[in-house]
Amino acid sequence: MIFKVYYQDNFSEVPVREYTESLFIEAESEADVRIKLASRQYNIEFITPISGPYLEYEQQIEEFKVENG
Repeated sequence: MIFKVYYQDNFSEVPVREYTESLFIEAESEADVRIKLASRQYNIEFITPISGPYLEYEQQIEEFKVENG
């Protein structure tokens, strides 16, 4: 399953919407996503599974890249 993760680079700062970034990662569950990203020290704001038309839309973006963790 592919998840879209919204995060901030700096775990020690208060999140600011303008600095939110996102990435796509393949994982079994939301917990698996958190385990795979734990070493990166991201301040994760939201994780959502994507599929169907939403995934197709995201795949059209030039920067679309799925990470394995």
